[in-house]
Amino acid sequence: MIRISKEFTFEMAHALFSYDGKCAGLHGHSYHLTVTVTGRVNNDAANTRQGMVMDFSELKGIVNRHVVDVFDHAVVLNSKDPLSQQIISSPTKVLITHYQPTSENLLADFAERILAALPPPAKLHSLKLRETATSYAEWFAADNA
Repeated sequence: MIRISKEFTFEMAHALFSYDGKCAGLHGHSYHLTVTVTGRVNNDAANTRQGMVMDFSELKGIVNRHVVDVFDHAVVLNSKDPLSQQIISSPTKVLITHYQPTSENLLADFAERILAALPPPAKLHSLKLRETATSYAEWFAADNA
């Protein structure tokens, strides 16, 4: 088995509804997402993907379509947050979620989106989301089986 990883960056704002810390107010981050896929190397000499677990450009396309393009330069708010009703009519790109938009919950959402789009035999191994240079959350398939 081989693991391949691709890194992505995007900008996103969020607010943590009813949180009692600094992140309660609307603020943004430069997020860094690492997506790791695992699989066996394709050894079929007749296949254009010979020697690969998966083409990096295919992985890039999946993650961009289902995560980065959706969340980049968006304001992500919990549907319970009164701010979500105030900002929804603005020209801002707004995503209203049914979860608190923490790094942990975002990763669970990202995993579902990627899992639904990832072609076999590649398997999603892990995700790592850096919210700041020193703070990150991780998701592992083995922990969620």
